[in-house]
Amino acid sequence: MFPGGMSPKQMQTVLKRMGIRTEEIEAERVVIHCADRNIVISKPNVILTKMPNQEMFQISGEVSEEETASDEPVKTEITDDDVEMVMDQANVDKNVAEEALTEADGDIAEAIMKLKGK
Repeated sequence: MFPGGMSPKQMQTVLKRMGIRTEEIEAERVVIHCADRNIVISKPNVILTKMPNQEMFQISGEVSEEETASDEPVKTEITDDDVEMVMDQANVDKNVAEEALTEADGDIAEAIMKLKGK
């Protein structure tokens, strides 16, 4: 029972009226990358709560930690939007933009500056 004697169904209706939606995410493993370690959650139960202008994840499961090597490079994810922005700003093709972003560790401004300087 929820506060005020509400049933779970009534609570979902109230949340829905407020623009709040929940969704269960089927995940096998969740990893939180920290500077000195990784927090690993095995057999996770992940609930996504969508609110106007915000998304929140609630994660539970079997928690363990893994140390990371301090000299281990962190791989920066380069998105399609990043590539498109570099392509537009530097007036180059996709391969050149991707290469520049990789060399700049994903720093869009640095990639554009290098390409405009060529």
